[in-house]
Amino acid sequence: MSKNTDLSFHVSGMHCASCAVNIQRSLRKTPGVTNASVNYNNEQAFVSFDKNKVKPEELGKVVSKIGYTPHIVELEHHEHNHSAYDPEQEKQKELNKLKKLLWISGGLTSILLTTMFPFAPEILMNPTLQLLIAAPVQFWAGKRFYQGAISGLKNKTTNMDTLVALGTSVAYGYSTFVAIAGNWLENLGIPAHTYFEASSAIIFFILLGKFLEIRAKARTSQAIKKLLELQVKSARIKVGNSWQEISLDKVKTGDILQVKPGEKIPVDGLITNGETSLDESMVTGESLPVQKQSGIAVIGSTLNLSGTIEMKATKVGNETLLAQIIKLVQQAQGSRPAIQNLVDTVASYFVPAVIVLSLITFIIWWIFGPEPKFLRAMISMIDVLIIACPCALGLATPTSLMVGIGKGAQNGILIKDAQALEIANKIKAVVFDKTGTLTKGQPSVTETMIIDNAKNKEKLLTLVYAVESLSHHPLAMAVTNYVKKEFPNNKFNLTISKFMDHSGKGISAYYEKQEILIGTEKLLAEKQIKISKEISTKATEWKNRGETVIFIALQNKLMAIIAIADTLKEKAVSVINQLQQQHITPILLTGDNTQTAASIAKKLGISEFKAEVLPHEKEQVIRELQKRFGKVAMVGDGINDAPALATADVGIAMGNGTDVAIESAGITLLRSDIALVPQALKLSQSTMNNIYQNLFWAFGYNVLLIPVAMGALYPTFGIQLNPIMAGIAMAFSSVSVVSNALRLKKVKLI
Repeated sequence: MSKNTDLSFHVSGMHCASCAVNIQRSLRKTPGVTNASVNYNNEQAFVSFDKNKVKPEELGKVVSKIGYTPHIVELEHHEHNHSAYDPEQEKQKELNKLKKLLWISGGLTSILLTTMFPFAPEILMNPTLQLLIAAPVQFWAGKRFYQGAISGLKNKTTNMDTLVALGTSVAYGYSTFVAIAGNWLENLGIPAHTYFEASSAIIFFILLGKFLEIRAKARTSQAIKKLLELQVKSARIKVGNSWQEISLDKVKTGDILQVKPGEKIPVDGLITNGETSLDESMVTGESLPVQKQSGIAVIGSTLNLSGTIEMKATKVGNETLLAQIIKLVQQAQGSRPAIQNLVDTVASYFVPAVIVLSLITFIIWWIFGPEPKFLRAMISMIDVLIIACPCALGLATPTSLMVGIGKGAQNGILIKDAQALEIANKIKAVVFDKTGTLTKGQPSVTETMIIDNAKNKEKLLTLVYAVESLSHHPLAMAVTNYVKKEFPNNKFNLTISKFMDHSGKGISAYYEKQEILIGTEKLLAEKQIKISKEISTKATEWKNRGETVIFIALQNKLMAIIAIADTLKEKAVSVINQLQQQHITPILLTGDNTQTAASIAKKLGISEFKAEVLPHEKEQVIRELQKRFGKVAMVGDGINDAPALATADVGIAMGNGTDVAIESAGITLLRSDIALVPQALKLSQSTMNNIYQNLFWAFGYNVLLIPVAMGALYPTFGIQLNPIMAGIAMAFSSVSVVSNALRLKKVKLI
């Protein structure tokens, strides 16, 4: 069974949302392609295909065939194309080109618009001169609309460009006929009026709207831009006994690299020599530096703060964590929620319907309208064609998604699929794995009880530290960390002998001929050490709270007991409260015993928990909860959570979790901050609300203004819409949608 390959690449040459739909349709029809989505906003195509049936170069040919330019990085590198496609640079070129078109078409249109006023110079009233002035606007500035319309026809479809090309061509074509045969028309009783100023103004205002739209859209892709800016351009590699600066793309797995203080780590790798502290905030969001020494993994593009280190490259190029994050954000911004499929279906019927409506409008005005019937019929037909352009409709969903997903990435919430963002808005229950998700995943001392005959607490715990430091058990680490914190100035230089590990029961050792025991009640019972009723009661109380109790005895006398537990993360309780305030039910799911689970749930304020659940049973629990609650999210970090994360409607993986867990989840929290869970849900809610607002205005705009364009206001108020005003309204409807989407950047997630 062959596995699908995912490919993400840029496509240049798109100039409206319908272009993206055309490319998407062609890619989906290609044999071997299982899914394809194209985002007009970030000019990104995302294709899932069977590499045994279709090759990347064939996908590129499909895109090229319908009139667009694919930029598949792997192929461009293979062909040694050193002038790689830079989407930001291309966008700037497009803006510069539009600016030039706007200046020239704006100047020519201004001249034509003066002919509408009585003070206009007589020479400008000459129809032939007007034809010559309007020609560059119609065929040079408006060339893109003809190209788009022709491309649509080749693919047996219609688009926004079809409407603009039709509308302006009718106005320009009729005006040209008037300029040539004006006298003949007047002899027939038809007013010889030209509409060169209308066709030119429509093109100018739509181009102005396009310019403002592209400029605003450039702000929606800032998340990717910021991530790309983090990438290092070069690295210092070991060649013989010296260090040599090379381009980053020449670094291979296994190379030894040198990184000095103040420099960024070039690629993912392992420290082989030296120690330092790193600023990893760009990945983890953690502002405090992290200590690193030999044998510890480092992440590419994080900042080296203190020491010079040597490192071995383990992941380079597209394999690095940052490259994977960039790829995931790009894929998510190009993916499509269910609501977008609905919009595309509506849009596919919308343009042909508008063309039919425009023809009906023309016929009704020509038959029933007042004189001059033909001119009024033509004006209303042009109005309908221009004002109904579905560009705002096509921008409504992808623009909000781009901004929302970008905002998430900047806040440490990595959304891998737009579907996850859409569904997160409907979540009714959130299931939490316990260890490493709600708890720190590292045992720590929660309480100690020193018995009266142990006069000196520091002396006793110093001895405990000396013995426990010889053990590798996780509980031993919890004890040594606690003692170090309690007595930071202690040197802990005691000499311990005869250390022994009693499997499953504890450890023993000698200090100056005194035997010390650290372990369970069982270990003390074997040594016939008595435990008083008071101590036994306290130990039982701690156990009932789900804590592990260790007993400390010296010279056959019980000296202290220590409670150890996997403690809650600092923000865990407030996160549960936030979810409950949002009417979302939090549920604890753990393989731990019922007693421990009940204790943790009580501390968190969670009323429902599932304990002693085996890894393969977690998936079944999620399915049962889906029947009760509807949409369910799962938050986890381990391999054993992967099936549950994949089964849940939205899987949320902790950033410090296993690769398998992260791969199975739709949302990854880049830093292991549990507080990001309600923030991710709020981001989903805000993004979906923004999409609904955009769709309301886009649909509402067309529903309201198409009847006006057809002449609905004429019988009552005597108002017939001017084609120039129709062009202005259409252009700014797109700008208003993009501007509304940009408001998402200011949404507070906390």
